[in-house]
Amino acid sequence: MTATAKTKTSTPAQSVGTPTIWLDGEWCDRGTAMISVYDHGLLYGDGVFEGIRVYGGKIFRLEEHLDRLFDSAKAIWLTVPIEKKELAAITREAVSRSGIPEAYIRHIVTRGVGDLGLDPRKCPKASVIIIVDTIKLWPEQVYQTGLNVITAGTPIPQRESLSPRVKSLNYLAHIMAKVEGIHAGADEVLMLDSSGAVAEGSGQNVFVVKKRKITTPPPHAGILRGVTRDAVIQLATDAGYEVQETMLNRYDLYTADEAFFTGTASEIVGIRQLDGRLVGTGKAGPITRDLRARFHALVRS
Repeated sequence: MTATAKTKTSTPAQSVGTPTIWLDGEWCDRGTAMISVYDHGLLYGDGVFEGIRVYGGKIFRLEEHLDRLFDSAKAIWLTVPIEKKELAAITREAVSRSGIPEAYIRHIVTRGVGDLGLDPRKCPKASVIIIVDTIKLWPEQVYQTGLNVITAGTPIPQRESLSPRVKSLNYLAHIMAKVEGIHAGADEVLMLDSSGAVAEGSGQNVFVVKKRKITTPPPHAGILRGVTRDAVIQLATDAGYEVQETMLNRYDLYTADEAFFTGTASEIVGIRQLDGRLVGTGKAGPITRDLRARFHALVRS
C-alpha cells in the first residue's frame, strides 16, 4: 500500500514555501497539528527524533537518518508503527507538498498517549510526526568569522544512564548549557563530560585541526554520532587529510590551528574563540573553509 493511501486525508499540494506536517496519517499545518496532553513524549520526553536537511528539493542522507531513528526507537523499547520504507515515502511527499526547496525536516516518534504514570505499556501506540519547515541558526557572516564559544558548566548526561547514540526527546541538559551561553553573550557552548573531556556543542559535533591533522571525539566519548559528522570525516579522508577519533580536552582546542562544529542544522561552522582565547588566527581557518566547500558540493551533487 502506498504512503498516500494510508493517510486519512488527501489534500492538494500546498502553496510554495508552506510548512507542512504529517501527524499519524493526517496532513496538517502549524495551526492544526496537535497532540494530546497525555502523550508521553510531552509528559516525560519519552520518544526519539531526527533532523534532516533538504537541498535544492533533494533530501540529504534520508536513509542514514531513518536508520538512526529506528535504532534509537529500538534502543528505548519503542516500536515505530510504520515501516521504514513507507516513512521514507511519506517524507518525500511532505517535502513535495511543502514546496520548500531548502527545507529542514523533523521526524518525531513519541511513546504515544497513555496515563499520568510512567508505564510505557499504558501507551498502546506510538505517535509519528513529520515536520517540513525551514531553519537557520546563524547569518552567513558568522560562517565567515566563526563562533564565539564558551565552555558550559553543565556536563553532557552520563552515558551509563542513556546511550548518547539514542537521539531522544530529552535535551534539557543541552538546553541548560545553551542558556549559559546566552547569558554569557556567546554564540555557542562547548560541553564536557563528567570527567572534563570534550564532548560536543549544544547540538553539534566538534573537530580540531592541528598541523593539518583533524581530530574529533570518538562515539564512546558520550557523543551523538552525527550524520554530518560522518560525512565530514569521509570528505576529509577523501581530500587527503589525516583524521583521527580520539579523546580531547580544552587544551587541544585552546592550542588548535582551527576548530569547528558540524551538525545537520549547523552544517560546518568555525570556532574563532573559546573561553576568551583566540583559536588559531581567530577566524574560520582554511581547512574549515575547504571542508565547508566540499560539503556544499556534496549536498548539491
